[in-house]
Amino acid sequence: MSLKLILEALTFGIVMIIIIISIVKRGRISIKYSLVWLLSIFIILLAALIPNFMQMLADFLGFQTMSNMIFCLLFTLLIFICISLTIIVSGQKEKIRLLIQEVSILKEKVDKDEKGR
Repeated sequence: MSLKLILEALTFGIVMIIIIISIVKRGRISIKYSLVWLLSIFIILLAALIPNFMQMLADFLGFQTMSNMIFCLLFTLLIFICISLTIIVSGQKEKIRLLIQEVSILKEKVDKDEKGR
């Protein structure tokens, strides 16, 4: 990997870490949801810091060209992110359902109390 590409990858990784940390500090995303992004950034930094890491990984995984491995890794990463987002949405859907039920029960109690007066 050329020095320019290494510096660009390191700069990209550091900027992304700063962005993710600032988003977490502002409360826009929780720490557990930011871990997927931090793991992705860690892989990018690892590839930039270890010479021939990507080529060794491509050889180990049995890819003929490194570009095929990179596309496969990116595709796998996107699937992983989609699955994690699906899990999050499903959990929030269940929480919303429970919240609606609780609000309905409370509303019914309030209506009964108002009628009893």
